[in-house]
Amino acid sequence: MADYETILTERKGDVLKITLNRPERLNAASLEMADDLSAAFYDLGDARCVLITGAGKGFCSGADLAARGEGDERRAKGGSHLALQNHYNPLLSQIIRCPVPVVTAVNGAAAGVGCSIALAGDFVLAGRNAYFLQAFVNIGLVPDGGSTWLLTRAIGRARATRMMMLGEKIGAERAEEWGLIYRCVDDEALMGEATTLAEKLAAGPTLSYATMKRNIAIALDGGLPDVLLAEAEGQRIAGASEDAMEGGMAFLQKRKAAFKGR
Repeated sequence: MADYETILTERKGDVLKITLNRPERLNAASLEMADDLSAAFYDLGDARCVLITGAGKGFCSGADLAARGEGDERRAKGGSHLALQNHYNPLLSQIIRCPVPVVTAVNGAAAGVGCSIALAGDFVLAGRNAYFLQAFVNIGLVPDGGSTWLLTRAIGRARATRMMMLGEKIGAERAEEWGLIYRCVDDEALMGEATTLAEKLAAGPTLSYATMKRNIAIALDGGLPDVLLAEAEGQRIAGASEDAMEGGMAFLQKRKAAFKGR
């Protein structure tokens, strides 16, 4: 595994675990961290699931432009815009478009772009004391990092507007009630449950998962004709896979399928 300055990577079987590793800053996402994460997603190798969590007491407290000396003068000249265009936005696109399932285990605060990174996962688990926050309004800014898209589609216009315009913390239990996340669990059970889920996904038909992810993205932005075409094409590709053959044989033989992701 490659060595990074701001994240830790660990391969456990078919699962690539990524830990945001700036605990002294509640894992604030510096430009270097965004680049490290992008590099890790670029270099997945044959990993069949990715699990993201944060070191220490928080998942990610938001962007940290100051970490590379991005002071007031640079920000006044459009540093935030450049950081989004060149670092954070490409990262969010990579996570959302990752060809294998992504599980995020949210421990503590997930704020600003940290909220976006958390919600970009296919399955978001959160400890009971975790929370999600869009606090840009408190400093006269607007949500970024894809959060407007993620929130509106996950919880609807009214609740997304509430989060963004009122800057309220949304606790893990409420986030689950709203359908913002997959599951709220006890803090001490978070990593165990997230790891179990990641291992289950990694043992599944990952080629089918990739096609499902593409089709879900099309369904979010396209109409029924687009989805029907995508499903038919996806079924053609999946139907010709080794996993589909194995799944059919396992069904006939009344045994558990051993998928290989191809």
